[in-house]
Amino acid sequence: MRPKIYIFGDSITQESFADGGWGASLAHHFSRAVDVVLRGYSGYNTRWALKVLDKVFPVAGGGDAPLAITVFFGANDACLPDRCSAFQHVPLHEYRQNLHSIISIFKKRWPETQILLISPPPIDEDARLKFPYVENPMGMPERTNEAAGAYAEACVSVAAECGIPVVDLWTKMQRFPDWEKACLSDGLHLTQTGNKIVFEEVIMKLRDVGLSLESLPVDQPLIGDIDPSNPLKSFEN
Repeated sequence: MRPKIYIFGDSITQESFADGGWGASLAHHFSRAVDVVLRGYSGYNTRWALKVLDKVFPVAGGGDAPLAITVFFGANDACLPDRCSAFQHVPLHEYRQNLHSIISIFKKRWPETQILLISPPPIDEDARLKFPYVENPMGMPERTNEAAGAYAEACVSVAAECGIPVVDLWTKMQRFPDWEKACLSDGLHLTQTGNKIVFEEVIMKLRDVGLSLESLPVDQPLIGDIDPSNPLKSFEN
């Protein structure tokens, strides 16, 4: 069977299989070589992710280890504790601990699997006021770019402590002109440009750890390798 890459995260992962999404682009990129398996949970934080992890991933011995797993949480953890989405908030110190726990579980379960962290993206606070997800009687954004930056910094720090790669999306996106509108559709979720950034960063990080199309076998003979005069011969081995 084809090897797998799991993508695990919140709504930015759940929505990534839409047209132009980074998950869909990843699946297209690795087609005929790897199955990209979506495990996205809209609204989830790292606390909730730990609660469902054993229910949504096979236990050790329950199947072949995946080649890689992306872990993309923090946007909901970073909700402010005194605003309208406070129920999603996870304190910064706990966010760090939760990331360590998620990484530790995956490493024990699949020691050879590559784990890639992705930090939360930056936040456009004006857009968050225009596109509220819940009632917002205070009229203040439930997320701020400053808070998202603190969680992104923690994500990068945890990756360094664990010796695994990381995509610092918070920093990367803000290098683009007019990033608020170019990269974000509602102040948090990604436009096609934002999705393209995630896809390209993930591909680069996977390549850095030896996972690329060039390093992976193709599933079944390619049409160009089939002899027109004896097509079935290609299926004998």
